[in-house]
Amino acid sequence: MFGNYLIGLREGLEASLVVCILIAYLVKTGRKDALRPIWIGIGVAVGLALAFGAGLEFGSQELTFEAQEALGGSLSILAVGLVTWMVFWMRRTARHLKTELHGKLDAALQMGTGALVATAFLAVGREGLETALFVWASVRASSDGTYAPLVGVVLGLLTAVLLGWLFYRGALKINLAKFFTWTGGMLVVVAAGVLAYGVHDLQEADFLPGLANKAFDISATIPPDSWYGTLLKGVFNFQPDPTVVQVTVWALYLIPTLAIFLAPIGSGPSKRLAKQKATTETDEKAQANRAQATG
Repeated sequence: MFGNYLIGLREGLEASLVVCILIAYLVKTGRKDALRPIWIGIGVAVGLALAFGAGLEFGSQELTFEAQEALGGSLSILAVGLVTWMVFWMRRTARHLKTELHGKLDAALQMGTGALVATAFLAVGREGLETALFVWASVRASSDGTYAPLVGVVLGLLTAVLLGWLFYRGALKINLAKFFTWTGGMLVVVAAGVLAYGVHDLQEADFLPGLANKAFDISATIPPDSWYGTLLKGVFNFQPDPTVVQVTVWALYLIPTLAIFLAPIGSGPSKRLAKQKATTETDEKAQANRAQATG
């Protein structure tokens, strides 16, 4: 349940902050007349995300078992790819999110009502579709036969809406860079579990081999129906009897992704090379200027 709560909180807060930034900018600049098309765009985006989630849930029920597993596994892997891209993108742009949205809003204000609707729709719609897909995959992966995973998502979304409202009212100050770094790191751990579950689905659909080749089996030590087994499954999508392929994919994703994500921004080799190149060019220019002065 905690893992799904985190997804709802993280994804919902991103959308809430986008809405708050758009609305606050229009109010502060005296363009309250533009609020209606903004809310229309937001409403359409939310409706599309809900319809997409409902389509995934009810559409997959009409398929055969093998088709359900193949679809679920494929979409789980796609969801992990999208959420991984999203957490890296947000970590890099969190500091400049407000400026970027203000620029898009200024351009839309000059173009008219349709552009305002489209701006709000695109800003919120991307978050909504990503959230719907990843929530569906995560709830499916951590399902324990109860509504707890879905309840966790709903509570996370409600918390996000409350935090967004407090942020808008000025009652809450959020260090967005730190918030998205810590929650992003935890989300990578959750995504690793969803990825492993997706791989297991593809094995059950006979798309991948090795279903009977277990890496280990500690079901006797951690029964899946025990409270701690349920807790581990809800938080980390833990499985007491994973296949070798699942464990391999989980480790190959989690270790490098988490290491790169938590590394200080600007510490990569490309940054160091760029800095060295800039320093070299500066030295060369300085030497050329000195040569001209002495000549």
